[in-house]
Amino acid sequence: MSTPTEGPAPATKLRAADDTRLRGLARVSHAVIAGEQAPGGAYPASPAFSAYRGYSWLRDGGFTAEGMSRYGDVASVDRFHDWVNRVLARRRGQVDELVARAAAGEAIPPEQMLPTRFHLDDVDEHDDWWNFQTDGYGTWLWSVVTHARRHGLDLSRWRAGIEIATDYATAFWDVPCYDWWEEHVEEQHVSTLGALYGGLVAVADARVLDVVRTDAAREAADTIRTKVLRHGVREAIGGRRHLVKWLGSPAVDASLASCIVPFGLLAVADPLAAGTLDEIRDHLDGGGVHRFAADVFYGGGQWLLLTCLLGWNEHAAGDDDAALARLRWVADHADPDGRMPEQVPDRLLRPEGRDHWIGQWGPVANPLLWSHGMYLILADELGLLPAPDQR
Repeated sequence: MSTPTEGPAPATKLRAADDTRLRGLARVSHAVIAGEQAPGGAYPASPAFSAYRGYSWLRDGGFTAEGMSRYGDVASVDRFHDWVNRVLARRRGQVDELVARAAAGEAIPPEQMLPTRFHLDDVDEHDDWWNFQTDGYGTWLWSVVTHARRHGLDLSRWRAGIEIATDYATAFWDVPCYDWWEEHVEEQHVSTLGALYGGLVAVADARVLDVVRTDAAREAADTIRTKVLRHGVREAIGGRRHLVKWLGSPAVDASLASCIVPFGLLAVADPLAAGTLDEIRDHLDGGGVHRFAADVFYGGGQWLLLTCLLGWNEHAAGDDDAALARLRWVADHADPDGRMPEQVPDRLLRPEGRDHWIGQWGPVANPLLWSHGMYLILADELGLLPAPDQR
């Protein structure tokens, strides 16, 4: 006769406690983002970090909005997209002028292009930031379309901004610009091209644009993909093929994972996608994920948001164990209040450089809303968001 047990086995209890912790951090992430959202709707990059304070990026905000949309805070995300729509609508004339100058064959200096970060209240002033980054426009198009589709919303609410972002992206997708990390303005970065591809495909499929813009978006997206496959792929030793940091480079960058999920430049089952993720794991992965091998920013730490991005891709590829390990790693690196920094000093690539950045800008950004947004995305992918009635 078997002996009855007295409740769940220890391993089951541990898993339940871990799930409770991970769901609790999702609540904290939502609370941090909602609590810091500006009155006008912008998601600030980091409320306390000296170099980011008072600004919102289209890229950071687009991913943060995706996390909040998955959490179910529709009103917050609507307000963010309303803010972007207003910011872009104010620049209709500027975009028309830029497109006309480019069509006339003029080479436009980067400082005259649209910025990718804006004051929370959208006050125009001269900004010396490395601001010409077109990936933000693709990311926002993807984000607003995905949010509207998820919640059955009418995209015409944001039509003005969508048209402007599409016009800008289709006119300037092939112009070299700064990458996700505000570096190498002279290059065409594959992660930038991936974000533009994802945004243009999303908006073309959404049927919110007129025929001319829809056709232009599809044509640009097709050309982007062709260009990346011709010039943005390297065959490493052993025959592995992978995407590269910029066209013609041999290097890899963790942001390249976004070209698979969520932007869809490569299908999850494509061997080139698998090779790209393997290359990231081989060169940038230590549990948490580094940006790129030559990173010196704050000593080149491991980034929470990139760890979530890799986990998102691992989940899409069917490796839930790896994805869950990423989520746990991120949870382990939240501070005692559950706030998530931009990066942590685990396995620094250039430890001798960390003090320089602390002296210049202070401690690492914490909280970083993009980190919290990516945590919500990966938690949702793994079914670890709190139930709606427990949020």
